[in-house]
Amino acid sequence: MSIWEYANPVKFIRTTDLVLPWIAAGAAICLVTGLIWGVFFTPDDYRQGSTVKIFYIHVPAAMMAINAWAMMLVASLIWIIRRHHVSALAARAAAPVGATFTVIALATGALWGQPMWGTWWAWDPRLTSFLVLFLFYLGYMALWSAIENDDTAADLTSILCLVGSVFAILSRYAVLFWNQGLHQGASLSMDAAENVADVFWYPALVCIAGFVLLFVALVFLRTQTEIRARRARALLARERQS
Repeated sequence: MSIWEYANPVKFIRTTDLVLPWIAAGAAICLVTGLIWGVFFTPDDYRQGSTVKIFYIHVPAAMMAINAWAMMLVASLIWIIRRHHVSALAARAAAPVGATFTVIALATGALWGQPMWGTWWAWDPRLTSFLVLFLFYLGYMALWSAIENDDTAADLTSILCLVGSVFAILSRYAVLFWNQGLHQGASLSMDAAENVADVFWYPALVCIAGFVLLFVALVFLRTQTEIRARRARALLARERQS
């Protein structure tokens, strides 16, 4: 069985209908477990106090904001190369979800930054690139809405997605590219020496799993909606022609 079989809208909807309830349930379990564990059963940090617990929302949201754009990039490349409509619609479906995660990351970052840095916002390289990424999300969604022809919209938004990927990379690695800036380095890393303490690490992993599953569930659901909306527009266009 080839993965390209799921480019068939009917098969995509049938398959996602089966797995969607399980993914949604997994997301709910991980989010509830991770947040309760992290907020109520971990100690305050010796320097940041209880403010550190914003970490359980901020870090997963920031990770998914960047990874959502990466998923859109892959889907856009599939559209450009293979012209599979489901991939283009999946990219469109992911954009509002990724934009929401970006807003959550920016808002929670401001809540953390005010007591830690003494300011709600700083033109730090990572923060600035993250803000620009959010603007690319808005531009991507606006471009889809502004063009009536779905194929033309998919072509232009795919190009925009390629350009915006630069800022997704900068958002992830700005701390490494520029040594100066207020934003700290990665809290979670494959290098154990750079990680937060295990008492914070394990609930954070559960929260990240919850955000990943939530993203997948929302993208599946929204892609189904986009497929049905596309069908409805096609049927309406045929009726008008007849």
